[in-house]
Amino acid sequence: MPNPKYKAYTLQNFRKLPQIERLSEEKKFAMEVVGHVFPLKSNNYVVEELINWNRVPYDPTFVLTFPQKEMLRFYHYQQMAHILRKGATKQEIQDVSNSIRIELNPHPAGQMDQNVPSLNGEKLSGVQHKYSETVLFFPCQGQTCHAYCSFCFRWPQFVWSNGLKFAEKETGHLIQYIHSHPEITDLLITGGDPLFMNTKNLAGYIRTVLEEAPPNLNTIRIGTKVLGYWPYRFLTDADAEDLLALFREVTSAGKHLAIMAHFNHMEELKTDAVKQAITRILETGAQIRTQSPLLTHINDDPEVWSEMWNEQVKLGCIPYYMFLVRDTGAQHYFGVSLARAIDIYQKAYRNVSGLARTARGPIMSCAPGKVQILGINEIYGEKVFVLQFLQGRNPNWVRRPFFAKYDEKALWFDELKPAFGEKKFFFEKDMDEKSLDNQFTLQAELNLIPM
Repeated sequence: MPNPKYKAYTLQNFRKLPQIERLSEEKKFAMEVVGHVFPLKSNNYVVEELINWNRVPYDPTFVLTFPQKEMLRFYHYQQMAHILRKGATKQEIQDVSNSIRIELNPHPAGQMDQNVPSLNGEKLSGVQHKYSETVLFFPCQGQTCHAYCSFCFRWPQFVWSNGLKFAEKETGHLIQYIHSHPEITDLLITGGDPLFMNTKNLAGYIRTVLEEAPPNLNTIRIGTKVLGYWPYRFLTDADAEDLLALFREVTSAGKHLAIMAHFNHMEELKTDAVKQAITRILETGAQIRTQSPLLTHINDDPEVWSEMWNEQVKLGCIPYYMFLVRDTGAQHYFGVSLARAIDIYQKAYRNVSGLARTARGPIMSCAPGKVQILGINEIYGEKVFVLQFLQGRNPNWVRRPFFAKYDEKALWFDELKPAFGEKKFFFEKDMDEKSLDNQFTLQAELNLIPM
C-alpha cells in the first residue's frame, strides 16, 4: 500500500505541476483568470491517479478540478483578464473578484435568509434547518476540501470571509437547538468537507452529539468528497485508524452513520485506494450513500451513470441522488436542461438492476425543497413536466404531483411556469408568505424597520 503525503495545488502553485506544462500559455492564463473568481484547489492523488493527461483538456476529472475559461461569462472573463494583464494590486483584484461573485447568486435557494435558524433570538451561523427532520451543521475546521469541484454550489464558503460563510466553532447551540426541536431525527455534518479536519477535532463534535443530543436524533450523516479525492484518509493518514474507530463508536452507540459520498465520474471508483477505503468504512457498520450532480463536460451520458451505479452497488454503496446543477456560479457551463436530464436519468435507470434503482433523480434542490422530475407527458393536449417534492419546506407538499409547462431550454425550476393556465404552483402562496416574514425579520435585524 503506497503511503503518499497529501499535497495541494492552488492558484499560487498550480503552474509548477509538470503536467500543466503541456498546456498552452493561453490555457494557463485562462485558468488563472477563472481561478481568481472561483476557488482552485487540486491535489497529488487527483493529478497523478485520476486525471488522464493524454485526454486533457477534455478529461472529466480535469474539468472537475481545474477551472475552465467558459465557467465565466464573456464579459466577466474580459473584466478579470484585463485587470490581471495590467498588473493590478491584490486589493484591486479582490475588489473585481467580489464584484463578479456577487452577480453569480451566491448561497442560492434561501440558504442565508430562509435556512438559518435562531435560538433564543440569536442566529446560528453554522446551522441550517430547511426540512423538519434534518438539521445541517457546518464545523468551522471542516470548511475546506482536499480538492475543490469546479461546479460546487458552496463555492462562497471558500472565497469569502466568515460573515458570508456558514461555520460554527462549537456544538453547544446545535445541541440546544436539537433539544428544542423534537422533530429532528437526522444531523448532517457538512461543509466544505468535515473529513478534511483531523479526527481529534471531528471526534470533539461527534462525541458531544452522542453524549448530549436527545434520543430523537437517530442518524448522523457526514457529507464528504474525500473518497473521491483522498481515500488515503481511511488508509494511511496518521489518524486513519482513529477515524475508523470513531465511526465504530457512532454505530456502537446505536446511531445510524451514513457517509454521503460524492462521486462524479466512474474514474473515481477505479483505484485500489478507493476500493479499500470503501471496504474499511463499511466494516465499521456505517453505510455509504452516493450522489452527484448531472454535469455537462463531465458525466452527461447515461452510460456513465449506469456504470457508476452498478459499480457502487458492487462495492457495497447505495446510489442515492442524481442532482441538477444549482442556479449559482457556473451553472451556464455545467448545467443540463431539464428535458435532457430526465432522458439521461431514465436511460441510465433502465440499464441497472433493482439494487441500483435506489438512485432518485433528477433532483433540483431549490428554494421550496427538493423537486424531482418524474417525466414528460402530454395531458389534455399540453406537453408538461411531471414533478413532485421529495422534500419540502412544508412537509405536506411531499410526494404531491404537480405540472409545469414543457420548456426544452429550462435549466432550473425558477424558469418553469405552471401548466394548464394556472397562475401559480400550488405551494407558492405559502412560500410568498414565508418570504415576507423572513424579509421583515431580516430588515428588523438590520435596523431598517422598527420591531
